[in-house]
Amino acid sequence: MTHPAVRLVGLRETALDVDEVLRSLDDDASGGLVLFVGRVRDHDGGKGVTGLDYSAHPTALARLEEVCDRVAASYDVHGVAAVHRVGILAIGDAAVVVATASAHRGTAFEASRALIDTLKDEVPIWKHQRFGDGTEEWVGSP
Repeated sequence: MTHPAVRLVGLRETALDVDEVLRSLDDDASGGLVLFVGRVRDHDGGKGVTGLDYSAHPTALARLEEVCDRVAASYDVHGVAAVHRVGILAIGDAAVVVATASAHRGTAFEASRALIDTLKDEVPIWKHQRFGDGTEEWVGSP
């Protein structure tokens, strides 16, 4: 069962919308809202990145929902949101947007950190990076 504070969870093949995440957490009781946007950078491990794509296991959405539920149950938050991009992304594109809203900023910061860290550790989404030197690598794959 989804915790009532979980407001938005998704995997998207289209560009992520930060405003959608912010709107999903809008309420009068939240004095703090912490948003994290993970973007595609132009380098990794000393190599230039030219692009990447994300692939998700069929269970990824359910696992993302579980992570959001756990964060919502573990922190005194009013709202939790997490969306992750799949497919081909360019440098500068948003790959993941997570946010939490709470009465106080400290709780929102802690919950948002837990949300992104747990998502990265547990949700089966894999990154395939392409480098300027013609090499490539999979990150996070089993």
